[in-house]
Amino acid sequence: MTPEQYVQEKAAASGSSFYYAFLFLPPPRRAAITAFYAFCREVDDVVDEVHDLGVAAQKLAWWRQEVAQSFAGQPHHPAMKALMPHVAAHDIRAEHLLAVIEGCEMDLQQSRYLDYAGLQRYCHLVAGVVGEVASGIFGRTRPETIAYAHQLGRAFQLTNIIRDVGDDARRGRIYLPVSELQQFDVKAHEVLNRVYSDRFTALMRFQAERAQRCYDEALALLPEVDRRSQKAGLMMANIYRTLLTEIEAGGYQVLHQRISLTPVRKLWIAMRTNWRGR
Repeated sequence: MTPEQYVQEKAAASGSSFYYAFLFLPPPRRAAITAFYAFCREVDDVVDEVHDLGVAAQKLAWWRQEVAQSFAGQPHHPAMKALMPHVAAHDIRAEHLLAVIEGCEMDLQQSRYLDYAGLQRYCHLVAGVVGEVASGIFGRTRPETIAYAHQLGRAFQLTNIIRDVGDDARRGRIYLPVSELQQFDVKAHEVLNRVYSDRFTALMRFQAERAQRCYDEALALLPEVDRRSQKAGLMMANIYRTLLTEIEAGGYQVLHQRISLTPVRKLWIAMRTNWRGR
């Protein structure tokens, strides 16, 4: 299996909403974003699939070394072998990849966030930086597009947090800021034990409204001149926002299930965005 085949299978197997947006890119850009996405998945999988924190930390340390060696001209992992031919053309730097690793390391170091400011730092590393790299691969011409990409990445991550409250609780994790749990009088043990209440619904409504504002703010930041090149990001935004709307319409029933869109629906949203350009 070639590195290119490896990253393609990694992306396709994930079932991510991102994959459906990639399908509409020109082949060179699709190859670059697929390789970058595979790298992100590899690093994220360390946290999700390795239950021994010490082993997970060692694996992330290995990835740090792999990034350094790759930018020194000696990649070993197939994801890095597939990615490195594209880094110069799209201004992908080692610091971008190391930021993603740093964000995943935060998952090993803490399972709570005291306030939204702390959560924003996490969102920046695991999603904002990813958005910045993706926007470069898609083809940006204006620096304002970086700000758009950071804000859109934050909106994606906030949507993920809302969707995954139940899954995260099963792993003993709560990404909802402690200060906001207190604001709505929701106890941590209620989330961990997946107990619904009017207080929990109000808390989740607050989270969803903030995520919706992030989408609005991101789209307002996107320069018109870059709107066409960033169409793949807009596809992802429409898919994720549709998911968020489904969660809202369903009354935030996220503790006992992971709400998702079907592959056909994701593809339809991507196609519709491609046709309409927004």
